[in-house]
Amino acid sequence: MESVGKDASSKSGAMTFVQSEVFARTFREGMSLVEETANYLDGEGREASKSLSRSAALSYAGASMRLTTQLMQIASWLLVLRAVREGDMAVNEAAESKYRLSSRESASADLLSGELPNKLLVLIDGASQLYDRIARLDTDLFKAGLGRAAVRDAAAQQRALLDAFGGRRS
Repeated sequence: MESVGKDASSKSGAMTFVQSEVFARTFREGMSLVEETANYLDGEGREASKSLSRSAALSYAGASMRLTTQLMQIASWLLVLRAVREGDMAVNEAAESKYRLSSRESASADLLSGELPNKLLVLIDGASQLYDRIARLDTDLFKAGLGRAAVRDAAAQQRALLDAFGGRRS
């Protein structure tokens, strides 16, 4: 069981993060990417996949399944933190292992990228970058205890830089 100090520190850090503009932007970006991907796969992507070679079509199917799985993990993580922000879920509950990101199988694994639609590759890259950022946040917030790695506002970051590089303010 976690010590009370670490637990309180994690709670405080998670609450700070979910109230931040960084979380709001990440949430909007994640949900926008989910929507953009769904629209692509249901429309333009479906049409584009019909003209692919058999091997490229199989690669497309596998890549799109991995992509949607990755995006569902991203969306779930973001929705859990939004529930914390809105008071619908306690930080302790959000910290449970069932809400952590699972290990990632790259959506780009085994791609015949030369044959796949460019738009699909762009979506895969965007999801991969977002997943990596969220995985780091997940580790900071819930696996390593965010108390010491709390998201700070811009002024606090500037003060830390000034202190670190000897530019002390009066």
